[in-house]
Amino acid sequence: MGDRSLNEYNKKRNFDITMEPPGNLSVPGEKPIFVIQKHKARRLHYDFRIEYEGVLLSWAIPKGPSMDPSDKRLAVQTEDHPMDYADFEGEIPEGEYGAGPVIIWDKGVFQNITEKDGKLINLNIALEKGHISLVLAGEKLKGGFNLVRTAANGKQPQWLLLKAKDPYALPGSNITESHPASVLTGKLVTDPA
Repeated sequence: MGDRSLNEYNKKRNFDITMEPPGNLSVPGEKPIFVIQKHKARRLHYDFRIEYEGVLLSWAIPKGPSMDPSDKRLAVQTEDHPMDYADFEGEIPEGEYGAGPVIIWDKGVFQNITEKDGKLINLNIALEKGHISLVLAGEKLKGGFNLVRTAANGKQPQWLLLKAKDPYALPGSNITESHPASVLTGKLVTDPA
């Protein structure tokens, strides 16, 4: 996997029209961040992004994340996004890629805890192998989560996002319904920009 590129991100957007930040690689921070953006494009979905090699690795989760370990949430890997995207909340104009409102549904820091044979492995190897284990410390999501690749063929690899069975797990809960608003502004995705 190695070198990350934002070429695909930049090709899909006209920065004279959209308020989204242009794609530039960033220097990794001290503690890696994650962000989940609730995005009402053609369909409502949640974009899960984690910091890696100066970009945000991104997955679109149609039903959103869950704190219930029995829920298996489809996560379709999309193009890498720039680190500046972690602060983006607003309206993507009509006619632009992903047109519609975006809110920052959750944000925080994460720790990679992916292991193989009892030893910690880096995200590069975890991505290649198709299994990533993380501990999230967000405003809404907390504790262990696993991303498991189910299909690598085609243009967009498919993964599952699974909540780990830990003290933060909330069986039977629906966090996207109980906590619908932006952690930044308190807005709902249906509010005017």
